[in-house]
Amino acid sequence: MFELKNKEGSSFHFTLKAKNGQVILSSEVYNSKSAAENGIASIQKNASDDARYERKTAKNGKFYFNLKASNGQIIGSSQMYSSESGMENGINSVKENAPGADTKEA
Repeated sequence: MFELKNKEGSSFHFTLKAKNGQVILSSEVYNSKSAAENGIASIQKNASDDARYERKTAKNGKFYFNLKASNGQIIGSSQMYSSESGMENGINSVKENAPGADTKEA
């Protein structure tokens, strides 16, 4: 499920949560609700394409990933994972949960 939140008046942010409620992907902050909704639609469109995932290692040695749109813009970022296999599980969870996920306003 996508959880869309209004932050500080006219700013919006969303997260994608797995069935267990854990956040698996977070968005940037958008200037409008419609822009955030477009971001959700872009994640749903791009989630199943493995080539859209940028796998990264942070300076502290933890793993994370970004999901990018076809134009190369980052549309979502993961939490930090202690192992590469944990990161891959996170990617698989986005692939599984994002395409048909409902959106709930929080």
